[in-house]
Amino acid sequence: MILDIIRNIAMRVARAASDRKAEDVKVLDMRSVSPIADYFVICSCNSMVHLRAVATAILDEVKRDDLRVKRREGTDEARWVLIDLGDVIVHVFHHAEREFYDLDSLWADAPEVDWQAELGLEQDERATEQTVLSETAD
Repeated sequence: MILDIIRNIAMRVARAASDRKAEDVKVLDMRSVSPIADYFVICSCNSMVHLRAVATAILDEVKRDDLRVKRREGTDEARWVLIDLGDVIVHVFHHAEREFYDLDSLWADAPEVDWQAELGLEQDERATEQTVLSETAD
């Protein structure tokens, strides 16, 4: 039960980042590879303004449920913002920093969660695509 709640938080955080146009949003299931956290959410942004907007959207999402942010690293000038929610740790990177620190490779043993499929977003996107295609065909 608790694990379902934690997984749900990771999914919602990923969606909040994606809704703000963060790129390459990944949710990693860390339970089998590290005691640090149950899930990592990793995403990239194109600019400092974009990075701040994504981090703010994530913080707003977790505040809705009165979740406590244990720690936040990265100031307004940072190119990597870390948001520690306890069992979920969120990494919001500027593209260059994500490539440099390469957490994706560092934690390559962690299974990637298909968060879009779990939230049913892929089906929603396909339906939207079909609607757009049929409207442009008319």
